[in-house]
Amino acid sequence: MSKKDNELNHLAIIMDGNGRWAKKRHKPRFYGHREGMDNVERITLAADKLGIKVLTLYAFSTENWARPKEEVAYLMNLPVRFFDKYMPTLMENNVKVNIMGYLDELPEKTYQIVQRAMVETANNTGLILNFAFNYGSRREITSAVQEIGGLIEAGQLKSEDVTEEMISDHLMTGHFKYQDPDLLIRTSGEQRISNFLLWQLAYSELAFSDKNWPDFDEDDLKQFVNDYKHRNRRFGKVDESDS
Repeated sequence: MSKKDNELNHLAIIMDGNGRWAKKRHKPRFYGHREGMDNVERITLAADKLGIKVLTLYAFSTENWARPKEEVAYLMNLPVRFFDKYMPTLMENNVKVNIMGYLDELPEKTYQIVQRAMVETANNTGLILNFAFNYGSRREITSAVQEIGGLIEAGQLKSEDVTEEMISDHLMTGHFKYQDPDLLIRTSGEQRISNFLLWQLAYSELAFSDKNWPDFDEDDLKQFVNDYKHRNRRFGKVDESDS
C-alpha cells in the first residue's frame, strides 16, 4: 500500500487527561469530565467531516470501577447528560450510536439511556459513534474464546476450523464493516494501550498527543489524520521502495 492510498475508515481514541486538565485549573475532576464530554461532540462532528466511518472512544474501562465512588457515580451519569444534550445534533448529522461493553453491569438509568440512544439512531447511516463503556479488551477476548469454545463443545465447530477471522467476528467490533482501527490516538502524553482493543490494534498506526482530552480540538484531529495518510503501512510486508 502506498502512502497515498491510506484511508482512515476507523479511528479509535483513548480520551485521557480530563482529571489533569481540571487540576491545572484548580477545579475538581468532575469539571474535567464534563468538559471532556462536550469535546466528544466537537470531535465527532469533525471526524464525520473528515469522512471517518467509525469513531471508537474509550469512555469507561472495566478497571475504572476502582476509582472513588463519587467519581464513578458522576461518570455513570455522563451518558445521560450527553445524550440528553446532544441527541438532536447526532440525529441531524445522521450519526449512528453504538455502545460496546458489559452493559448489563451498568446502573439502570445509565443502561436505559445507552439502549435508547442505540435504538433511536439505529436507522442512521452516517458515522458510527462507538463508545467503549465498561469495556476491557482482555475480558472481551476471553468472552469470544468462551463463545467459540461453546460451539466446539456443542459439536457445531471443530477446533481446527477456528480462524483469526472467526475470533474477530466474535469480538464486540465483529459487526462493523471496518472492525480494526486504522489509527489509534491517545491524549495527555501517556503512551500505552491500557487494555483497549488489544486484538483489533494488531496493525493499527499509533499516535500520541501531549494535550489533555478537553484541549484536543478539530485542528489537532486534522493534523493527526493528515500525518496518518502519509504513513507507509506495510502490514509485515517489505516495501518495494526499501528493497
